[in-house]
Amino acid sequence: MSEQKSFWDRNAGRYDRFMRKDRAAYEEMYTLIRPVVKAKTVLELATGTGLIAKHIVNAAAHIEATDASAEMIAEAKWDNGSAKLHFSVQDMFCLPYADKSFDVVIVSNALHIVPQPEKALAEIHRVLKEDGVLIAPTFTHAGNSFSGKVKAFFMKLAGFPLHSRWTSEGYLRFLRQNGWSVRKSVVLKASFLLTYAECVKSEGQDVIF
Repeated sequence: MSEQKSFWDRNAGRYDRFMRKDRAAYEEMYTLIRPVVKAKTVLELATGTGLIAKHIVNAAAHIEATDASAEMIAEAKWDNGSAKLHFSVQDMFCLPYADKSFDVVIVSNALHIVPQPEKALAEIHRVLKEDGVLIAPTFTHAGNSFSGKVKAFFMKLAGFPLHSRWTSEGYLRFLRQNGWSVRKSVVLKASFLLTYAECVKSEGQDVIF
């Protein structure tokens, strides 16, 4: 995680400006998420500067928003105006929370940038209640146009930690293969195609931790 952490630490101060071009897609995503988190206890992984958490916290009962980057969490904390929202530095592969602690887990635009994302999904499976919901929107770079693929190539040259390239269909298949039943999916238009996935635990399928 050290390579990834240093990249996000270096870019924490400009992250919000970088994401402004995808504001419309994120507004759609907030609209999809709010009904799911209504009056629920939520864990967000890879929160970054807290963009999603801050836009949905009024609907939720409580949100624990975490990130591996201390600089990202520092950016997130400075304008946090809600007592229902708590930010902390955590490793998504080794979370400090008890089994079945949360009603909803959100991991947005992160599974494609971490090595061994299936291990992150296993840890999410552990901390999520049996009837809980996983919300996992992710940029699906492999489904982009030629210009989008060129942009991704140059981002990687700049140090962006892109580990997985999925199409939308390939990403949903990956989730199903790792213990999740996809109950809703939507492809949103952003700088890169953004596949919103809403999942529940697959019945009768054991996940190895």
